Amino acid sequence: MSAAPAAAANPDSPVPDAVPATGKKKLIAIGAAVALLLAAAGGTAVFVIKKRSAAAAAASANEGEDGETAPAEEAAEAAPVKVDAKHAPTFVPLDPFTVNLADREAERYAQVGITLELSNAKAAELLKAYMPAIRNNILLALGSKSASQLTERDGKLRLADEIRREALRPLGYEIKAPTGAGKRTARVEDDDDIPIRAVHFSNFIIQ
Repeated sequence: MSAAPAAAANPDSPVPDAVPATGKKKLIAIGAAVALLLAAAGGTAVFVIKKRSAAAAAASANEGEDGETAPAEEAAEAAPVKVDAKHAPTFVPLDPFTVNLADREAERYAQVGITLELSNAKAAELLKAYMPAIRNNILLALGSKSASQLTERDGKLRLADEIRREALRPLGYEIKAPTGAGKRTARVEDDDDIPIRAVHFSNFIIQ
């Protein structure tokens, strides 16, 4: 009788692997492919979420620019300024003034453009009748100032008040000068009894 194989006769011999080596390699390859797919899917999801967030932010910004959902401060700034057309002022530009200033140490002169703001259109006709006297008073007021008095903004504002007072004198209006250095008279807003509301400078050159 022939002898049995040595492997069958020896119970301590190792048991063969349940899965061949080629099967292991296939499982590893499949696992790696699945991991790559999951990673790609996760990256795509993150990209889509970021893209949607950016689009939403851009849409919100555009809505703010269009004024549909702008903040309260921006909406307040964009609100139109109301103008009372019933009491709209009349502006009368005067011919430019060129006068020698009162500086003693050097010869200085000023070129000044003046526009008078009137209470109504009827006041413009009144000013035309008294324009020679008005221009004379304005020239005297300008010629009494030095360059240093007219350089700063406050000096120009005080000059505008003085020009207004002097321009009203020929029309029979007397407005007292403010007491105290640096003070100005209040601007007349709605008093139709006073024809000249304010004085504006359209040009101011000192040389």
